[in-house]
Amino acid sequence: MVNESRCFLVMPCAGSGLRAGGDVAKQYQMLQGLPLVVRSLQSLSRVPSVKNAVLVVSPEDRKAQELMQAYNCASWFDHFSVLAQGGATRMESVLAGVRSLAGLGAQEHDWVLVHDAARCLVQARWVEQLIREVGDDAVGGILAWPLSDTLKQARPCNPGLSAQAVPNERIVATVPRRHKWLAQTPQMFRLGALRQALERALQEMLRADAAQEADLEPQVTDEASALEAMGLSPLLVQASALNIKITYAEDFVLAQALLGVLGEV
Repeated sequence: MVNESRCFLVMPCAGSGLRAGGDVAKQYQMLQGLPLVVRSLQSLSRVPSVKNAVLVVSPEDRKAQELMQAYNCASWFDHFSVLAQGGATRMESVLAGVRSLAGLGAQEHDWVLVHDAARCLVQARWVEQLIREVGDDAVGGILAWPLSDTLKQARPCNPGLSAQAVPNERIVATVPRRHKWLAQTPQMFRLGALRQALERALQEMLRADAAQEADLEPQVTDEASALEAMGLSPLLVQASALNIKITYAEDFVLAQALLGVLGEV
């Protein structure tokens, strides 16, 4: 079925990326001569089965179109569009992108690959491995990396203050790391199932907001967790520890160093 179904790329790119610092959102900052989002799109365009892509940006974004034209990103795909319907959360942006795929002729059984614009070191061979190993899986799957560090459960030193005011916490437990994985992207699911899962998660988020439960930690932080909330178990496909996501300013230094390594592995 994977050979009969098409693969559509949705790349959420509506975040502000404030933790990375800089004068512009992190996805538009440069890494060795290319903006992060352009580098990510370029890598995914090298996957033969990914021929259609949608970049989801915020309605106020004026930078994306300028960059897409400057680097001629549309030429990398059979169809490429910038969708200015990104939401306040990653989930809302991804859902907007998924909904837009119907206009490209996407069917319920087609695959959607969701990839973070800031995970700019992704390699085509890892994505091809994901597509190959997911194959005809009934649920879908994600790239991930087994946890190797010791994992600690913590509590705030002063529960009365915000996490921003009190960066240090105290250990309350050591969590067994066996069967623990770090989720990466792309994440690959059938269009119909993914849309249903995200719409369900959005309704739950709105219900929590209405009940003034917004301070609770969100249960859906990626596409896989939306599918999990429906009782499904996505496949974990081991990729690479090098498939990092740029989040903090220090990550740019690490990514710069890793670019040279990636050509050797």
